[in-house]
Amino acid sequence: MTGTRVLVTGGSGFLGSHVVSALRAREDVDVVVSADVAARTPARDGVIEAICDVTDPQALEPLLREHDIDVVVHLAAIVNPGGDVAIEYRVDVEGSRNVLNACIAAGVRRLVVSSSGAAYGYHADNPAWLRETDAIRGNDEFSYSRHKRLVEEMLAGARGEHPELEQVIFRIGTILGPTVRNQITAMWDGKRILRIAGADSPFVFVWVDDVAGAMARAATDGPAGIYNVAGDGALTVPELARRLGKPLLTIPAPVLGLGLRIGRALKLVPWGPEQVRFLRYRPVLANDALKREFGYTPSKTSSEAFDAYLATHPGVARRTPSSEP
Repeated sequence: MTGTRVLVTGGSGFLGSHVVSALRAREDVDVVVSADVAARTPARDGVIEAICDVTDPQALEPLLREHDIDVVVHLAAIVNPGGDVAIEYRVDVEGSRNVLNACIAAGVRRLVVSSSGAAYGYHADNPAWLRETDAIRGNDEFSYSRHKRLVEEMLAGARGEHPELEQVIFRIGTILGPTVRNQITAMWDGKRILRIAGADSPFVFVWVDDVAGAMARAATDGPAGIYNVAGDGALTVPELARRLGKPLLTIPAPVLGLGLRIGRALKLVPWGPEQVRFLRYRPVLANDALKREFGYTPSKTSSEAFDAYLATHPGVARRTPSSEP
């Protein structure tokens, strides 16, 4: 019996490089193709490096056929939105459509997709803990959230029309790791930690190696389905501030919204008043199905992932982080 032959889009990125390593470590994987817009330099042992732009509708299918790929892990996406929305849509939505069509045309057995908790959206009436049966509503004002919703709607349609293509969709919480830098971690770099008055805004975190491990299982012996991916528990903004040793800057939502509106009009900040919703109504992901049905338990809780982040980013915290819950 031959092992799995996997292609990873975005295989040279932050998450992709960890997923490729996790796949290479598995004895039941025969081939790993890392497909990205630029080949990685230097090449990685045991990995086939390929240049592939997912926004090109003709780019992926020949690679799938050339390497006889039976599983695709689709990670290529704009992970730090806020630039050109048209480009973000082209990569996130049209790119995902191209990947899906190529998988169907080439007879790929399974497609694994990195979605996000952002697909649920940032809404005041979100349940305290979101589960996979809750609606994905996204937010039209946030391109990343809207695009994740659109991609998941596209995948849902494909499950009805092409049941032969198995799907694993991971709605992932905030990924932390030794080299991560994004709009969430940037919130912790200042002298104070912003808090919306009256909102604890819990965060769920997951360590990058845990995401990679789940992806590797999804590409091999894991069951199909939709799963939230996050460490156990959550940390509120006041708890994060205590870990960071930094004071809270508490601002009423209307005041912050007005300030952002003025700041964007004066081109002082790239965000507008919609950012208040992003900060106030964090999607908090329950991982019960990941552990019970998918059979994977992250090695780090949200709390442990955050402490590991601080340990690998000296200077972010003003003091050694405590282990308080």
